[in-house]
Amino acid sequence: MTILAAGTAAPEFTLHSTPDQTVALKEFRGRNVILAFYPADWSPVCSDQLALYNELLDEFARLNAQLLAISVDGVWSHAALARERKYHFPLLSDFEPKGEVARAYGVYDAKGGIAGRALFVLDGDGVIRWSYLSPMGVNPGAAGIIKALEALPSNNVQKALPADAAQEAA
Repeated sequence: MTILAAGTAAPEFTLHSTPDQTVALKEFRGRNVILAFYPADWSPVCSDQLALYNELLDEFARLNAQLLAISVDGVWSHAALARERKYHFPLLSDFEPKGEVARAYGVYDAKGGIAGRALFVLDGDGVIRWSYLSPMGVNPGAAGIIKALEALPSNNVQKALPADAAQEAA
């Protein structure tokens, strides 16, 4: 797998979040986006990883970021998982054609037929600003995501200062 690097335009996609609803990446222009590819619904590491992100949704929102989780599982599996675990973010199905979006991002494991455990932070223009491919059995946590989001110009406190205050700070 060769994961897409920072500075690359994020490939566009539209994936199902439910049997009759889709989510398109372009819907989030102007916001930062966290793409969390994960291998499988119901696996212990994936469940722990997604539960952590669910707990951090307020922090992600503070950093103007929308979390989108993606696996090759079907929408019905996603729906059951989200309902049981009380996830409050979209679980997107890269099921048909299987792994097409994971392939576009360089994180599809063809041997296993699953998405690798990969994270991307996109800026509001849809450019990848940080990417990370975790070992399959390791929960990558959220520290890298938070650090990448905080480093984006849209989240830089100095950028938000009035012009004369920014000059004084320099």
